Amino acid sequence: MILFLGSCNSSEKTEKLIIASQQGDCIGVGPMKCLLVKKEGQAEWEFFYSNIEGFNYEPGYEYVLEVKVDKVENPAADQSSSKYTLVKQISKEQKTSENLPQIQEEEIIEEIVSTDSIQ
Repeated sequence: MILFLGSCNSSEKTEKLIIASQQGDCIGVGPMKCLLVKKEGQAEWEFFYSNIEGFNYEPGYEYVLEVKVDKVENPAADQSSSKYTLVKQISKEQKTSENLPQIQEEEIIEEIVSTDSIQ
């Protein structure tokens, strides 16, 4: 039994994420603010549509986090197939993150209009 429990822990998937000092305008179900994230070794920021359980974002700080990633079985249509949980905050540095992606307001309006016309 102990060997079985020990083997479960070793299959846990963790990732190191860098969280930008500001959020970006993105489109989910509608216009919203998303975290901007880089995975370890990645050069470009990505919009992060999920939440990180246990993490409290504060604008103006760039974070390096270790997160546990669990697969969500049968997620809802608007839900991520992964659940992220904070394992450890490695660093929190007050700074302005560089090279953040920008979505122009016109792009958001265009996306809303095209989404509304589909429904």
